[in-house]
Amino acid sequence: MRIMIADDHPLFVEALINLLSDDFEIVSVASNGQDAIEKARIYKPDVLLMDLSMPLLDGIAATKQITAELQETKVIILTSFEDQESLFRAIRAGAAGYLLKNLNGADIVRGLLELQQGKIPFAPGLEMHILQEFRSAHREKAPDVEGILNERQLEVLEMVAQGLVYYEVGKKLFISERTVKYHMEKIKEKLGLNSQEQVIAWAWENGIGRPNDK
Repeated sequence: MRIMIADDHPLFVEALINLLSDDFEIVSVASNGQDAIEKARIYKPDVLLMDLSMPLLDGIAATKQITAELQETKVIILTSFEDQESLFRAIRAGAAGYLLKNLNGADIVRGLLELQQGKIPFAPGLEMHILQEFRSAHREKAPDVEGILNERQLEVLEMVAQGLVYYEVGKKLFISERTVKYHMEKIKEKLGLNSQEQVIAWAWENGIGRPNDK
């Protein structure tokens, strides 16, 4: 997996490179949001680790532009900020995950490996904040789920919302991993959502595949 880092703290960037280099390919680093956009266009990384607070252009604005232009690049927010508003702004901007800098190195590596497997990397406890936000946003009306998604899409959505990765979903449904990914893209399109974590939150809110402990 090809990774780019956007952070304006050189010592942290150096430490992150040392941490990740054994498992991933570091293709570029950027020190501000505008630089991140320009280098992402050139290197087209699989994952961009994005700090929130940077000069010239902040991480939220940079994330919004990068995810709009480079749909194959997953932006993971890696920051010291833990407030809910920053989390929700990052999700609305298209971030595919949200990790905190105070996590130990093994947790950061694990989060990236989970992303590679199709799971969503979030710092512990943040998933429920996402669900609560979607409850507030969609409280007014309950959608006709079967009128929006077809039977196969509902099957895929339920398994993904239960935490299965694309390979596992494909194995259970006797379809390819690529086909599962295609169905997830169509689900996002039909629901008007931009990321997998938004789709899962929507599914949980509508009683689809929600884990028992959530």
